[in-house]
Amino acid sequence: MKILVVNAGSSSLKYQLLDMTDESVIAKGNCDRIGVGGHISHKTGDGRSLDADCDFPSHTEAFEKVIEVLTSGDCKVIDSMDEVGAVGHRTVQGGERFKETCLATDEVIDGIDELSELAPVHNHPQALALRACRSVLPEGVPQVCVFDTAFHSTMPRKAYLYGLPYECYEELHVRKYGFHGTSHRFVTAELAKLMGKDIKDLKIVSCHLGNGSSIAAVDGGKSVDTTMGFTPLDGLIMGTRCGSVDPSAIDYVEKKKGFSPDEMTAYMNKESGFLGISGISSDNRDISAAAAEGNERCKMVNEMFTYEIKKYIGSYAAAMGGVDAVIFTGGIGENDPPTRANSCEGLEFLGIKIDPERNSVRSKACRISTDDSTTQVWVVPTNEELLIARDTLEIVKNL
Repeated sequence: MKILVVNAGSSSLKYQLLDMTDESVIAKGNCDRIGVGGHISHKTGDGRSLDADCDFPSHTEAFEKVIEVLTSGDCKVIDSMDEVGAVGHRTVQGGERFKETCLATDEVIDGIDELSELAPVHNHPQALALRACRSVLPEGVPQVCVFDTAFHSTMPRKAYLYGLPYECYEELHVRKYGFHGTSHRFVTAELAKLMGKDIKDLKIVSCHLGNGSSIAAVDGGKSVDTTMGFTPLDGLIMGTRCGSVDPSAIDYVEKKKGFSPDEMTAYMNKESGFLGISGISSDNRDISAAAAEGNERCKMVNEMFTYEIKKYIGSYAAAMGGVDAVIFTGGIGENDPPTRANSCEGLEFLGIKIDPERNSVRSKACRISTDDSTTQVWVVPTNEELLIARDTLEIVKNL
């Protein structure tokens, strides 16, 4: 079966078409600048590519273009959408309503839209994409929703509740939800295979590090805690996000700078983190290059980032009563040996020792800890699209 995976943002629509007989990528691409012009970049599994400006007033026109490039022209890979057995959608926020992958019925799509207040950048566009797909797909092609928050729905109350009055949880649904769940679920399952272990017997700290970063404590295959909270702003310092900050400091800055609440939210989400501290860039590669040349503020970014990672590895080992393995994944986690090494420095008391030669690996599944390290440390490349396709296949097989 061929499955199309869709990841819709506020002004973008990323996609991959996979052949599930061997889980190979037939084609992938991205429609961006939706609503403000439009551009598509498309690449086939055999190396053909297309880049073109388009007119994308909405996600519907973008999805129509995806169908066009998949089924016609120089980058055609299928004769018609009748060859596509299902469409799987990455959905960021499922709240407490959606705790597992499900078929995208009218009720489910409406429910996703109703949760937009919890994820305004993602949920409404994803509901729009679901409706757009339905309007242009052949009748009867099922759509499936895979929720980023679902993996973290196993967190106990002691981990997901905040110290606010309980009515904030009961009436306003304010709690830790966690994100990057699809990635954490994929890499922890892959690690169990690589180690030749049953995931039910493993305590894993999973570090998804990129422009957005989160760490999860995964005990027996279930998330028991994670760094992102009510929104993806919480936890680690990130590319443009501040991570955890004393709420009173936020109130103080907002008043001193004369910001509105929305302006303060934008300040913390888009002007903080690596960018705000370095004053140079939100990209870890730029930060590291400048730090190597002696830029003190960029050195501070590296020190802060790896210190926070180290703290969470230690605290999650404590939360689980031990740790068998640590995973590094995501754009930074998979490709930045110094971040991995510095994050593990000083964790010898947990049985963690990094082998410098093994740690030179990039974007390849590899154990980077020494043979005598009692806690194994691995690089495991993530593949959220493949996991979404696998979930989608499981749902449609049972229809």
